[in-house]
Order: sequence, then structure tokens, then C-alpha cells
Amino acid sequence: MPRLAGKVALITGAGTGIGRATAKAMAAEGARVVIAELNKAAGEQTAAIIAQAGGDCIAVPTDVTLEDSVKAAIDTAMNHYGALHILHNNAGGSTNIDNTVVEAPIEEFWRVIRLDLFGTFLGCRFGIPALIASGGGSVINMSSNVALMGIPGRDCYTAAKGGVAAITRSMAVEFAAQKVRVNAIAPSATMTDRVRALIAGNAGLTKLADAHLVGLIEPEDIANMAVFLASDESRMVTGHVYPVDSGVTIS
Repeated sequence: MPRLAGKVALITGAGTGIGRATAKAMAAEGARVVIAELNKAAGEQTAAIIAQAGGDCIAVPTDVTLEDSVKAAIDTAMNHYGALHILHNNAGGSTNIDNTVVEAPIEEFWRVIRLDLFGTFLGCRFGIPALIASGGGSVINMSSNVALMGIPGRDCYTAAKGGVAAITRSMAVEFAAQKVRVNAIAPSATMTDRVRALIAGNAGLTKLADAHLVGLIEPEDIANMAVFLASDESRMVTGHVYPVDSGVTIS
């Protein structure tokens, strides 16, 4: 039997990159998938790819920085599929204008806090009650290995992703009694189109990518961890931040 048979998953930022890879992987394991994506065309393209492979998927235009938009996406999932068992707060990302706390533009700090941290907060604010109403489930947040180690020139992003790691732990304690598990994945530089462009323009990130011990990370590597955390194989796992980083944080 597929590992996610009978489950409904909502994935933010699933129009491209890690989110798309995760949506495809979860659908292949039997999940019915809701693509919550800011870029309407990209979200619909992901849904079409899944449908062509025989999966059950819908796309919902969603801005994770807006309360009403996130609530509407969760409501759509519940109304369309009747339940929600997996919430993957994947939407986020840094830019090449991030810098040190002294030099980074103030607007970049607030951009990444709104997208990466507040977006995760809103996903959980509306998604966790839906999981509870569905009998429990799994929240999978996206932190980063830069929240677990020192790296120069990314102070906006590290602040946001460190916040995601912290709130993941507190929510795991808060909602365990209601059968909701909360974990996070902490990727290193993953070879999406966006990250390839960032690495090309940032010496610190290029050095980080070169430190990978067992090769460069592909979106499918992160998707595999997300499927594990979504499945009953991880039923005793909560409150942890899992590096998928090719050994960078220990090297």
C-alpha cells in the first residue's frame, strides 16, 4: 500500500523547486495534494504534472503572507477533500541582497520574516485546527542548515529560519496531545534554479555548496524526507529539525 494512502496534504510554494518535487512525491505515495502557490500558472502546472501521472491534485492561488489567503487555502482543502492530514509549510526563500546585520537592507529583513517565518506561522495558525479536526496529522516546516551553523552574510535569512526551528519545537509540545506532530527540515543549498542563481552571486554560499560531503542536494532529496515525516513511519517523531545537508553541518 502507498505510504500516504488516504491522506490529504497541503503544500505551500509547490509551483517549483522543492515544493513541486514534494507534491509529486506525496502524490506518488497516494496522497491527495493541494498546491498552495502564489504563482497561479506555476501551481496549475504542478497540478497538471501530478494529474498526468494519475494523481489527485488541485491548485489554489495562495499568498502565505496574507491571513485571508492562507485561511482560504486551508478552507478549500477541507471543503474539497473533507480532511487535512499533512501541512507542509514550504514557501520561502532568500535573495542575493541579504547581508550582515549591519549592511542588509531593512526591507529585506522584513521581506524574509514575512515570507519564511510569518508565512509558516499563518500556515500553522489555520492548518493545525484542520489537522485536529481530521483526527491529527503531521506539520512539516522548512528551516535551513544556516539556522544550525554560522554562515556570514545571511543574517536576514538565518533570523527567519532560526525562528522556524524554534516555533517548530514549541508547537510540537503544544499540540502533541491532539495528535499533531510538528517537525522541520533543514536543507543545505539545494539545486533548484533559484539556489543555483544565488550561489553564482555569493562567495559564502559557493563555499557552502563546495563543502557538501556526499554530493550536491537535489529537490527530490528534500522531498524524500518530507514524505517520511508525513507518513506513519515517523509516528513517534516530533519536535525535531532534520538537516538534509550532505554533511555540511558536521564538516
